[in-house]
This record gives sequence, structure tokens and C-alpha cells, in this order.
Amino acid sequence: MRWKQHPWTRHLAWLATVIFFALVQTNWPDALKLQEVVPDLVLIMVVYYAIAEGEERAMFTGLVGGLYQDVAVHTVMGHHVVCHVLVGYAVGRVSTRLITEHAAIKAGLVLLASLGQGLLFLFIQYVQQPQRGMMYPLLTAAVPCAFYTAVVAPFMFLALDAVMGRRESIGRGVA
Repeated sequence: MRWKQHPWTRHLAWLATVIFFALVQTNWPDALKLQEVVPDLVLIMVVYYAIAEGEERAMFTGLVGGLYQDVAVHTVMGHHVVCHVLVGYAVGRVSTRLITEHAAIKAGLVLLASLGQGLLFLFIQYVQQPQRGMMYPLLTAAVPCAFYTAVVAPFMFLALDAVMGRRESIGRGVA
């Protein structure tokens, strides 16, 4: 995808959206909460940029958003970063092989990415603290969060398209 804007404007808009949605997710989770489940807005942005611009932008999005989440929610530094960067790379590689303009494909990618990120996050937590367990948090937190994140994703994709400007397809799709 190629953006129809000046490169610095695009980079600043990207950074502002990443920081804004990371702030919303960590500072106002009660506004997003539905049945004690909060969507992962940073992950949605990682998937959005993986589809729109490839794995490099997605990995940078995961780095910036993950760093903010690690600091804001008092987890081990790098925990969110590793999960978001790995998911950003994987989705970026997969999105080059798919026709990603359909909303169902985008929501499905977000669902799979969220499940993968949740599983990876809980696995890292389990390795660090085995007494916490892994199956109960997976079934009660990661899976509901993945579904809620997939439901919120199309609305965030529209908002990100509005902020970043209309995208112009230059041949990404089936390879």
C-alpha cells in the first residue's frame, strides 16, 4: 500500500495513533470493558499496519505500543513487546499471501492474531511463574479478549483509515 501524503505526516500520524490508542487501552479500560473483557487496541493496530504496510511497520507498532503497555500496566519489561512484535511479523508475512480487503478476512486475522498473542503472553507468564497456571487464564481471559478484539477491529480499521487517509492498493494480494 502507498499513502497519498507527505512521508513525515504519515510517520507522525502513525506515532500519534499508536500512542493515543495505547493510552486509551491502559488508562480508560473501564470505558472499553464488556463483561470484564477489554479489547487489545494495540494488537488491532499491529494487524492494521501489517495489512496496510507490511511486517516492518507492524513490528514498530508492536514495539511502541508494547513498551507503553509494559510501563503502564507494570508487567515485566518486554513482555508485551515480544508478543506484539512476533504477531506483527507473522501477520505481515501472512497478509502478503491473502486478499485482505474483505472485512471478514481482516476480522479473522485479528482473531487469530489475538489468540496467538494471548497464548504467547500466557506461555511466557507460565514459564516465569508456573504456580499461576495457564489453562484457566487462557479460557477466561485470552479467548474472550480475542473475540471482543475481533468484533472491535472493523470499527478501529475505519478510524485508522480516516486518520491515515485512504489507502491506494498497489498490488498486494494473492502471491
